[in-house]
Amino acid sequence: MDEKKVVVALGGNAIIKKGQKGSVYEQFANTREALNNIFGLIQEGHKIVITHGNGPQVGNILLRVEASKDIAYELPLGVCVAQSQGEMGYMIVQSLQNKLIREGIERNAICILTQVVVDKNDPSMKNPTKPIGKFYTEEEAKEKIEKLRWDMVEDAGRGWRRVVPSPKPISIVESESIKKSFYSGDIVIACGGGGIPVYVEDEGTYEGVDAVVDKDLASSVLANEIGADELIILTGVEFVYLNFGRENETILREVSLKEVKKYYEDGHFPPGNMGPKIEAVINFLERGGKKAIITSTEKAYDALKGKTGTHIFP
Repeated sequence: MDEKKVVVALGGNAIIKKGQKGSVYEQFANTREALNNIFGLIQEGHKIVITHGNGPQVGNILLRVEASKDIAYELPLGVCVAQSQGEMGYMIVQSLQNKLIREGIERNAICILTQVVVDKNDPSMKNPTKPIGKFYTEEEAKEKIEKLRWDMVEDAGRGWRRVVPSPKPISIVESESIKKSFYSGDIVIACGGGGIPVYVEDEGTYEGVDAVVDKDLASSVLANEIGADELIILTGVEFVYLNFGRENETILREVSLKEVKKYYEDGHFPPGNMGPKIEAVINFLERGGKKAIITSTEKAYDALKGKTGTHIFP
């Protein structure tokens, strides 16, 4: 098989599954399972970068910050994202290292703390929309809004969640370092939780932003900047659908960029669900990517082999 240069974006459901409390032990077990599903890419020698979400993790970090107020020093949201990168990067790297050792594969797994450049005047800074953390009842949400001044919204009938600003990613600060490791054959964990959002000062220095960046959009930017051939976005479903959940729902198996843009513009992909994934795919292919795949974590390897998943081509 020809060597491929691939960015794999793991969804949040891959590390903390529905119904779980999300203990470190559960997260380690889920991480090992998720890596088993993509390990075929490594065995075949493909170059690979793994990105991941952090919604539940950063939400819990913020809960700890609030619970320890006036006891320990406070952490701004950007630092919480950085903390989640270290926490999850450790779990992914160690789980991957152990599997490489057991399989007798001599490749390095490394995690690179990643900053993502955003526009400090992005409209989302005044209109928080990105849900993070756990679900709350309406009564609990009202209490958080009153006491902690959180912005909260009801999320698809499942309860209430905190929402924070989510500006669009522009570029990846560490992309050259990631690229060098990627091309050398290292398996790189990067852009954890979408990356730590920063903006560029007039003199070219960086300053943090209290926000989070969408993991799929950041993965798309990274994939283009390091010259990846393919972007694989792993989520909770095996395929992308039109009219999802309705009697006339239709599976998309192979679709062109032109077609998927039309479906996106026609409103088939909701902003809080498949929308950012489709937007990420469109951006990646318009900027030179060769193929994008959206599928479930369990079907990742089969999708790369062309057996399943939704495949989008330029």
